[in-house]
Amino acid sequence: MTIMSCSHSGKDKTQLQVSAIREGTVIDHIPPQNLFKVINILNLQKIATQITFGTNFESKRMGKKALIKIEGVFFQQEEINKIALVAPSAKLNIIKNYEVIQKLPVSLPDKVSGIIKCYNPNCITNHEKVTTQFDVVGSQPVMLKCHYCEKLMTEEHFVFV
Repeated sequence: MTIMSCSHSGKDKTQLQVSAIREGTVIDHIPPQNLFKVINILNLQKIATQITFGTNFESKRMGKKALIKIEGVFFQQEEINKIALVAPSAKLNIIKNYEVIQKLPVSLPDKVSGIIKCYNPNCITNHEKVTTQFDVVGSQPVMLKCHYCEKLMTEEHFVFV
């Protein structure tokens, strides 16, 4: 995993350029405090291709942002849903031949199934082999309601399975 791969640009030595990827995904507009949550929930530490990430970049929309560039990786919907839970304002930039061919905003699904544990110790999902299910009831902050015990959860309670 590459923490940051930078080189000075030709004329302006105050700007650093992050190396481009030939093909893969850039996850942009991650809240800086959630950068490592995204890395962990996607298990990026297990990926063998080049990964570049950085945080606290200037952003007109967010003030500060983080980003992750992953060579040769394109995400499935379940992984995109995980990103949306901790970085609902993130954008996925799909790269082919060094060009952005598609920009996709992540969006919270209406329901989340099998990717987060219920934090209620008495919930049936913590005692029997039952797939967790949550309704998304809020987006700022992200709030989930357990289908079984009806407990409300916010991001600080999320434990990914």
